[in-house]
Amino acid sequence: MSDNSPASSPPLVYSAEVQRARADARPLVALESTIITHGMPYPQNVETARRVEAQVRAAGAVPATIAVMGGRIRIGLADDELDALGRARDAMKLSRADLAACLASGRTGATTVAATMIAAALAGIDVFATGGIGGVHRGAESSFDVSADLHELAQTRVTVVCAGAKAILDLPKTLEVLETLGVPVIAVGQDEFPAFWSRTSGLAAPLRMDSAGEIAAAHVMRARLGLPGGQLVANPIPREAEIPRETIVPVIEQALADAARQGIAAKAVTPFLLQRLFELTQGESLRANIALVLDNARLAAQIAGEIVRQRQGRP
Repeated sequence: MSDNSPASSPPLVYSAEVQRARADARPLVALESTIITHGMPYPQNVETARRVEAQVRAAGAVPATIAVMGGRIRIGLADDELDALGRARDAMKLSRADLAACLASGRTGATTVAATMIAAALAGIDVFATGGIGGVHRGAESSFDVSADLHELAQTRVTVVCAGAKAILDLPKTLEVLETLGVPVIAVGQDEFPAFWSRTSGLAAPLRMDSAGEIAAAHVMRARLGLPGGQLVANPIPREAEIPRETIVPVIEQALADAARQGIAAKAVTPFLLQRLFELTQGESLRANIALVLDNARLAAQIAGEIVRQRQGRP
């Protein structure tokens, strides 16, 4: 690990692998850690995290899994640190609002999309791979429940590769908020916005790009223009892993009804719904989730490599 920053600088610690990649100007891909602490049980969480990191390496980039441990933002985790995080039972789930408090208190924390974007930008990492972003929750017109992920995309210059917003959300309102905030939403290889477990949502994507090179060029151009914020790259789940829309929508509706009947609210909603979907689909939702994360890691690595190549002026 390397931590040479003065007290006035962000408390970043780089793994040996990430430190070498920075020195060699190799492409890096940021990875979140809530999938490890809040996404699935041990040891499946650690095994999945290692598979995602391996996918990034296989596609030519270096993975940087991000978490808060010991009062530092860890940019890249060694094997023992990844295992310790996977076993942690009291890790905070960190977004923009509580990142600093977790660091100051010395607690362990796992980064959501928003917090991972902040840390990636501090570390000079351009691309971040995740499963799905947060968005506008159903009923937000009365609850005002809108994920901080959307505002982070509007202000932090990181390209985020996902499979769309989680389909348990209000997707039309999520796209409206992203448009209002000026966030480019790019569907990969199709004209329709993907819906996480499904390749289709019935909603047109604002932008379409068909290659990692196109996406990288847009990222580089935004920096040249001085535009704040990142890009949302919506990569459809691989066909062989998809749960078709007509299959998953009734299951989501049942899970939402169960949540309402039990009075589940606020931060407890998403974990409840994901667990209920796992039960109702007999594990198929989690298998699809893992497949899409792996595919997003592959694409993110390709985009990161293209950004490095284009900045260096290589053909």
